[in-house]
Amino acid sequence: MTGPSRRRRLAAVAVIALSAVAGAACSSSADGPSDGGAYLVWDPYPQFADDSEWVALLKKCGTSAGVTVERTGYDTTDLTNKALLAAQQGNSPDVLIVDNPVISTLAEAGALTTTEENKLDVSSMEANLLGAGQRDGKTYGVPIGANTLALYYNRDLLTRAGVDPTSITDWTSLTAALTKVKAAGKKGITFSAIGTEEGSFQFLPWFWGSGAQLTGLDSPQAVSALTLWTDWLKQGHAPNSVINNTQTTSWQEFATGDFAFAENGTWQLANAEKLGFPYGTIAIPASAGGPAPAPTGGEFVSIPVQNKTARYATSQKLVACLTNADNLLTTDTTLSYVAPVAAVQERQAAADPKLKVWVDAVRAAKGRTGDNLGTKYPKISEPLWSAVQAALSGAKTPQEALTAAQATATAR
Repeated sequence: MTGPSRRRRLAAVAVIALSAVAGAACSSSADGPSDGGAYLVWDPYPQFADDSEWVALLKKCGTSAGVTVERTGYDTTDLTNKALLAAQQGNSPDVLIVDNPVISTLAEAGALTTTEENKLDVSSMEANLLGAGQRDGKTYGVPIGANTLALYYNRDLLTRAGVDPTSITDWTSLTAALTKVKAAGKKGITFSAIGTEEGSFQFLPWFWGSGAQLTGLDSPQAVSALTLWTDWLKQGHAPNSVINNTQTTSWQEFATGDFAFAENGTWQLANAEKLGFPYGTIAIPASAGGPAPAPTGGEFVSIPVQNKTARYATSQKLVACLTNADNLLTTDTTLSYVAPVAAVQERQAAADPKLKVWVDAVRAAKGRTGDNLGTKYPKISEPLWSAVQAALSGAKTPQEALTAAQATATAR
């Protein structure tokens, strides 16, 4: 997309981005793609230094494509705003790797090319993961990996309470397990219900697991999910601290050894190996049984719109290299991600049997911006986490909180 229409879209979205990060530095033309052999790659992995395996892979893909790769790692929020501003100014990087919910924002702004335009093959990608990068029937990038949520459990604590974790298959059996844990003098479950996207992220498996849809926040199914959480607090199965817990602080609570369960993600696997007690993982159960759909985290590799379209061919080679099966296996091991390709998922689970639960969870997961919600999702998520806060604090009943949330989401 070129011309005035695209520029107006970019300007409108960039204004929103600027207001969200007042004082953020704008990209200059010097940041944009060079005319020579150097191709710019922006990613959200500032934790990886130039001698990391990730940067080595980028350089290897550059060599294979016959170009030099210049990579910059940004904080996720900073990257989103820099990408929007760079698109507005016509100096986007050649390859952009962003958190999957951001794809819809950039696509709506006209900042990204489609996989069809650049002949990127996404046929092997799992459909539920690919959905986070789709809008109005078009795909705007290739998933590089995914993470999601499951329940970690303290094996020793459950044994002492007489709970078999394999018996937990639905909400009723989970609550029964929490009751046994409490009777044994220990604490049940910790999670993050903070009033941010983290809170919505952690509530969504229970919300979706009830059969609720994000287009109907006040449905009976949604009310049942929020009632589950509020009842846990009332019955002493979950601590009041969940209202302010981030995913990090809830993990720290679990690490004390006092909690039977913690809702958390694949990114805690390295920390789990350092726990002072044996642990296990099970899928978050749906209300009526089976694994609940949990939201997907993870990034997409995309090709931004360029004024010099001749660069696309090489950018396509870089993206194809980064997302081929062998490189996905290396990358997703480094990032603690589950691969977006079934065959690579099987290789991961074979190499580390502890990943089997996570592979199953990712296969049942769904994108937050899926169901063609796109940029509508943030307008839904904020009222949702506000409703969770209101109900858990006792300010409103679950029904009152979700009725207000739906009214707010509809008005936006």
